[in-house]
Amino acid sequence: MNTTRVLLYGGALGGPAFVLTLLVLGANRADYDPVLHPISSLALGPGGWVQAANFVIAGLSSLALAAGLWRQRGSKRTGAVLTGLWGVGFLGTAVFTTDAVSGYPAGTPAIPDGTPSGTLHNLFALVGALALVALCVVFARGGRTWTTYSLTTAALFVVALGLAGAGLAQADGLVDVAGLLDRVAVVIAWAWMTALAIRALRQTRDQRRGENRNSNAEIRRS
Repeated sequence: MNTTRVLLYGGALGGPAFVLTLLVLGANRADYDPVLHPISSLALGPGGWVQAANFVIAGLSSLALAAGLWRQRGSKRTGAVLTGLWGVGFLGTAVFTTDAVSGYPAGTPAIPDGTPSGTLHNLFALVGALALVALCVVFARGGRTWTTYSLTTAALFVVALGLAGAGLAQADGLVDVAGLLDRVAVVIAWAWMTALAIRALRQTRDQRRGENRNSNAEIRRS
């Protein structure tokens, strides 16, 4: 297996691993409500290092995907750079821990006081979110189904993330489901990223098969 395919496989596995880990953590954390509290809050309190590591692995997986897309013949270099920014966003959220919100950890206020770490966490998360939306647009071409899926992903991601943000700001009617909306946005994003990696793997496979056919044809002619 060549290096490009190894990198793309790494990118394809990152999303499912990230989502599975956060679901398990959220279901087993004391005083934590997955429907109410955001994913980033899993990095707070006892065992928070596990979610921090989850952010790091997701970031590294995304950087692997970015490198694979960069190396892929015929791929859009702009898309590879944006994928890298998506990965950097996750690495930044791992380094800078979010502020407590919606009463988690227990005893903290519903609205965060605001710290430099929390501000930087949100900034890196925003960078990743913007990169994802731009990615969906850059890679939208490739058949009606894929185009529709990509643009729909961008739209639904923005809506879900915006509603989650409003809920975390304690907006009436949304605060009680902010964590769920956050998860919906993340699942939407990672599903598309995984599909992008699989699509790139198939393109690489088809290119290699085409090269092998051409090589065999040249051998027969000689």
